[in-house]
Amino acid sequence: MTSGTTRPYAEAMRRLKAVNLRPTRQRLALASLLLGQGPRHVTAEELFQEARTAGFPVSLATVYNTLNQFTQAGLMGEVVVGSGQSYYDTNASSHYHYFDKATGEIVDIPEEAMQAALRFANLPAPPPGKVIERVDVVVRIRDSRRNG
Repeated sequence: MTSGTTRPYAEAMRRLKAVNLRPTRQRLALASLLLGQGPRHVTAEELFQEARTAGFPVSLATVYNTLNQFTQAGLMGEVVVGSGQSYYDTNASSHYHYFDKATGEIVDIPEEAMQAALRFANLPAPPPGKVIERVDVVVRIRDSRRNG
């Protein structure tokens, strides 16, 4: 076997093992879809359709469970944009987003731009015994030609 024909799930397996998740067949399949294409934002429903199209027999409930496991393990982040509406982000670092409700598009805001615009130096102190883990910001946008 040459280096160009390595196991298709090798990177997914490495990433799962790095966060102590057992590399089951379904986790490997979903991780390879999610983590093999660079940074991206997906809903559970979108990932479910991708898996079905790729020939992975998986239920929507399994996709939700797996995304939650990946998020809890730190492989990805969850961006909540509305009541019951979440996107899963393969970039698990703390960063900011534009969200267009009309199109459902969510894109990263460059870190440098947000640091210049936001000053979090005056955040209130967290309750005793707690620390701020991260600050999430979603900037909601719309088409400029549309009213309201």
